[in-house]
Amino acid sequence: MSEQSSERNMDNLNQTIGDTATEKEFLDNIRQSIDAVDCEIQTLINNRAKLAQQVAAVKKNHTANHATANNSNPIFYRPEREAQVLKAVMARNTGPIADEKMARLFREIMSVCLDLEAPQRIAFLGPVGTFTHAAALKHFGKAADTVPMTTITDVFREVEAGTAMYGVVPVENSSEGVVNHTLDGFLSSTLKIIGEVELPIHQNFLVAEHTKLDGLSRIYSHQQSLAQCRHWLDVNFPNVERVAVSSNGEAARRLKNEWHSAAIAGDVAVAEYGLHKLYSNIEDNPSNTTRFLIIGHEAIQPSGQDKTSIVVSAHDKAGALIEILKPLSYHGVSMTSIETRPERPNKWAYVFFIDMNGHINDPNVSAAINDIRPLVKDVRILGSYPKAVL
Repeated sequence: MSEQSSERNMDNLNQTIGDTATEKEFLDNIRQSIDAVDCEIQTLINNRAKLAQQVAAVKKNHTANHATANNSNPIFYRPEREAQVLKAVMARNTGPIADEKMARLFREIMSVCLDLEAPQRIAFLGPVGTFTHAAALKHFGKAADTVPMTTITDVFREVEAGTAMYGVVPVENSSEGVVNHTLDGFLSSTLKIIGEVELPIHQNFLVAEHTKLDGLSRIYSHQQSLAQCRHWLDVNFPNVERVAVSSNGEAARRLKNEWHSAAIAGDVAVAEYGLHKLYSNIEDNPSNTTRFLIIGHEAIQPSGQDKTSIVVSAHDKAGALIEILKPLSYHGVSMTSIETRPERPNKWAYVFFIDMNGHINDPNVSAAINDIRPLVKDVRILGSYPKAVL
């Protein structure tokens, strides 16, 4: 090696050492700034929590001074206020964090603050690890006490009895359609719809630590999930038996004691049952989404972007549905969905579940519903509630 070449190599080495020292110093400065910001964030979150406690104290004091037979407990969870806060978070966000991810961070902060005001017990269609569980966590945050119920009817009963403050139930899937058990639940219940959640349904192929793929003989999942992944399964595991079970959570639970099985379920099941994602997002339709309803007792004030749901018992005559829909059109109310269910116990009688844009306090929505009333046997307002934000 020539002396000139050696000197060049030494210069390069010295430059590298110099660059490394500069980089380390630069990173140390950034990390010190991060630590300072973290301290500020922590202080501000605790300040927010103290304000939440003040809100709770005011509500408790007001309820104690104005309690009646029908209103003896303060209401701590306000869906319309939460929706407004989250929309404001997204509107003022400047990045680099995406709007929805920023809103999810605030959702968790709000969840913790609400837990300080009053712990929230939320019933959901279980078991643990289902998409309904994921919807409950998405809407109420991880600080809420989420409790699985065996059936949709059980969720309604738990909330009606006051054992749970609110409930979460599925109502429709973009691929598979409406969940009739949820609609039927409203026919025998006085509970109201106070919110909604839209959850993109991403299916994962899950295995346990002890699963032996070369001996795989069964794939567990809910019947709908198996249908939603039919093409993917045909291509990747055409000769493995597909076993439909009561829920994706149950499918994930079964892997604990079976070395020859896999499951199809969502992300929540991965953490709850200690499983591994062998393949992600295996659903045939990547835009597959399920809508869930939040049920409770109280009426909700307008948030600015709301829906109203009603159930209508129509007369048995020709043109009954057309008569019902005319007032909506006349008053400029946009209908977002309509479903028909039997009106039990009456034979060959039906009710219509109608969702529309707007709040019952909006003049055009109120006028349309008032115009419908004389045309039908009965109209019941199931609720006006904020549209799904996340």
